[in-house]
Amino acid sequence: MSDAVEIIERERPLLSYPFDEAPVDGGAVDVAPGVKWLRVPLDNPLGFINVWAIEDGAGWAIADTGMAPHALPTWSRAFKGALGGRPATRVLVTHMHPDHIGWAGWLTRKFDCRLWVTRLEFLTCRSLASDTGKEAPLDGVRFLHAAGWSEEQIEFYRARFGNFGKMLHPLPDSFHRLRDGDEFTIGGRIWRVVVGCGHSPEHACFYCPELKLLISGDQILPKISSNVSVFATEPEANPLGEWLDSLARIKSKVPDEVLVLPAHNEPFHGLHARIDDLIAGHRERLAQMRDLAAKPMRVADFFPFVFRRPIEDGNRMPATGECAAHLNYLIAKGQVVRERDAEGVDWYRASA
Repeated sequence: MSDAVEIIERERPLLSYPFDEAPVDGGAVDVAPGVKWLRVPLDNPLGFINVWAIEDGAGWAIADTGMAPHALPTWSRAFKGALGGRPATRVLVTHMHPDHIGWAGWLTRKFDCRLWVTRLEFLTCRSLASDTGKEAPLDGVRFLHAAGWSEEQIEFYRARFGNFGKMLHPLPDSFHRLRDGDEFTIGGRIWRVVVGCGHSPEHACFYCPELKLLISGDQILPKISSNVSVFATEPEANPLGEWLDSLARIKSKVPDEVLVLPAHNEPFHGLHARIDDLIAGHRERLAQMRDLAAKPMRVADFFPFVFRRPIEDGNRMPATGECAAHLNYLIAKGQVVRERDAEGVDWYRASA
């Protein structure tokens, strides 16, 4: 499972970024009364994840956590400095990717507080963590072979399989379940859960009407498009359909005036413009892939056209999942058909 983003989007003029400077490692920037912006370094091309501290009585509700082991120095400095020595009162997590939930176990144990997360994110995370140290499953090998991976590329997958749990501090054994539409109070203000799907199974965004804030996690990012993937565990899934429906639903539930607090890049204004842009970008890509499928193509054959840059070993899995998600969407719409040849490789062609 990867949280990598694969498709670079051009920055749109309708978005505005109200903060001139981002927080330094271990420091914080005030984004609203009682809400602080912190950054935790990541050892990947994204460079960092934004995390949020919301004043909650005598302590702080923490939203998203960073990834093991890189988060420890940042949080240690933050609690001693920018957060004034006050404890975490609860840990809210948008979704189960390691840069978001990876340090939740450490925070909840250190401060004896509860993890707040949706059920599917918690259970999916535990399931993936249980694969740590196991051999790559045959279904995974078949999935990648069908997508057009070479034997050498599949060996890279085998060598990397089971690493998910190494990026997590062990999860707590219990959690407080979040549901779409739930409302709860932090620091005397109401926050509402708005669930999205596609990037992850049950991604929670957090909306505060009084402060006009939306903690969007990876569901809506200003400059990059989050990976939406099909995986070997559910090869016929249609996560892109769920993703597009989620974006439209969030637009209907959250007003445009909010300040969006994303997991990557900078806080921004222009929620509805960005949602429209993300939907339009995926529609354009779907049309392109449908046209390319005028002649039969494997999943891997779409890479040069979709990403316009070489796909190396570390990015091949999210690239495969992203292309498969678009193709499964086109299959669901009756615009593309999939046929498996005698070698177990899938070929996609536009329907007549």
